Amino acid sequence: MVTFQNPSEDRTAAILNKSTTIAVVGLSDKPSRTSWQVSKAAQEAGYRIIPVNPNAREVLGEKAAARLGDIEEHVDIVNVFRRREHLPEVAAEAAAMPDVPDVFWTQLELVSEEAARTAEQAGMMVIMDKCIKVELARLS
Repeated sequence: MVTFQNPSEDRTAAILNKSTTIAVVGLSDKPSRTSWQVSKAAQEAGYRIIPVNPNAREVLGEKAAARLGDIEEHVDIVNVFRRREHLPEVAAEAAAMPDVPDVFWTQLELVSEEAARTAEQAGMMVIMDKCIKVELARLS
């Protein structure tokens, strides 16, 4: 039984308006991949993208971090493009960052109660099963 609920549309819009930096976990360097397309749209909308992918050096003109723990600056949103079974691990990694991100966001069809609890307990707002690209277009 799923008990997780996303914040209101107004709250989601406020998060997107206030945020400037998005760390994208699982960002591919292949333009054909959804993670690349969504991140490119966010970048074009004015967000700074920090790719998080141990197999990439650079994506969308930004130096890639191997893992969230390698990022030394504040991240507003952690946007996750990993399979559902990896969400708790990614949430724990985000929660362990020295400067905890403001938002833990998972893409369409990705929901994990365990990951939501971990992120919320660390003080992050949680948004799941929503595409940032779609939300940017819909709420702007």
